[in-house]
Amino acid sequence: MTVSISRKIAYEILRRVESEGAYASDLLHADLTPNTKPEDAALATEIVMGVLRWRRQLDVLIEKYTKKPIARFDLAVAIALRMGVYQLRFLDRVPARAAVNESVEIVKRARKASAATLVNAVLRRAAEEARKPAEQLLGPISSSAERLAILHSHPTWMVERWMARLGESRTLGLLEANNRTPRLSCAIHDISERDAVMNELQAAGLLVSPGEMLKSAFAVSGGSPARTEAFRAGKISIQDEASQTVPLLVEVQAGDRVLDLCAAPGGKTSALVRGAGADGLVVASERHAHRLRAMRDQFKRLGLNQVRLVEVDAEKTLPFGIQFDRILVDAPCSGTGTLARHPEIRWRLRPEQLAEFHRLQCALLENAIETLKPGGRLVYSTCSMEPEENEEVVRGVLKKRGDVRLIGREVGPNSLRDELTDNVDVQAFFDHEGYFRTSPSAHGADGFFAAVIGRSES
Repeated sequence: MTVSISRKIAYEILRRVESEGAYASDLLHADLTPNTKPEDAALATEIVMGVLRWRRQLDVLIEKYTKKPIARFDLAVAIALRMGVYQLRFLDRVPARAAVNESVEIVKRARKASAATLVNAVLRRAAEEARKPAEQLLGPISSSAERLAILHSHPTWMVERWMARLGESRTLGLLEANNRTPRLSCAIHDISERDAVMNELQAAGLLVSPGEMLKSAFAVSGGSPARTEAFRAGKISIQDEASQTVPLLVEVQAGDRVLDLCAAPGGKTSALVRGAGADGLVVASERHAHRLRAMRDQFKRLGLNQVRLVEVDAEKTLPFGIQFDRILVDAPCSGTGTLARHPEIRWRLRPEQLAEFHRLQCALLENAIETLKPGGRLVYSTCSMEPEENEEVVRGVLKKRGDVRLIGREVGPNSLRDELTDNVDVQAFFDHEGYFRTSPSAHGADGFFAAVIGRSES
């Protein structure tokens, strides 16, 4: 019995996600080469992302069948079982025989042949019950939060937090959104080339649809935009629509001095450069040298030769001898707004880490404000849904200073409003306090938070 290319790729990526702390999306991008058949790439991607999204429910079912905690299995065995159960329960087009037999073969190839009989028995039992709803198989569950957490495959602590803040109905909507395959969104860097780029992508065999929020955004399916000439030539970038909106809140004007404080991987910098124009100055800073190198390659593809790249530890006093008209602080965060795109985050994040992020984010924002010119504009953003990383950071920092305030809903020229599609109202993105928010359940995009802050003239 052989193992298909798609399942070999899926197993190896899941192994590396668990053992190396890698991100599945990065590994899929690297491993699915142009030589990989589209059908193999599609199945490998489905298995990898599906197993990561549904891991909690899969593990509960595996433990039910084996009477043994999943943590006691060798990693290879646990992955093979998860892959098998996922295919049996979620992939109607995969024959049960293939899902069972190839999972057994994976264990043998991983030199865990002693577990082959167990894997075979568990998956045959799972195949018999594959059409039964999970709730019928789980037995009594102690609380509504625990029930939702298992059925929708999230950590219980995360669900408890969201239920306390959002209520059960909104939490359920968020959980369901996190388990849907997100749209693969892209940005067009020159809107005047939109029609030509769309035609080029369609000629390359991709299915293209308009963006939900932005005129310059679009979604693709049926292939990888990164393999197209439009991508290689720097005409487009792969970027979630919510992420594309954030730099537009900065409202960069021609000739501005602009600081992108936590710039890596550089996706938001291009919009800042376009706003500043040839007479402006854009500084993109990052703490880690390897991320600066990756940004340099990205900017070379996009033709952004005028960006100044600087290695900076932004937790400390910033070393710049000038003040900036515009600053973007896209802070490192928990990433709970990206759980559909990066499902492994839900299994790595611990509640105590939110306090660590809060401390870091406060330091970044405080240091950035010191370099903001009087009358200037700063946007603090995260891809987190958690108050500790969002409004609590902003409130705490602004409380210490009398010269900065939350601008909130005020939008001016060269702003997000000008870039939205005709049927989208810019004010709908702001809550009653003036904070900008997107949600996976409400917008079909990543969950982003942003606060627009102004510094007084005197």
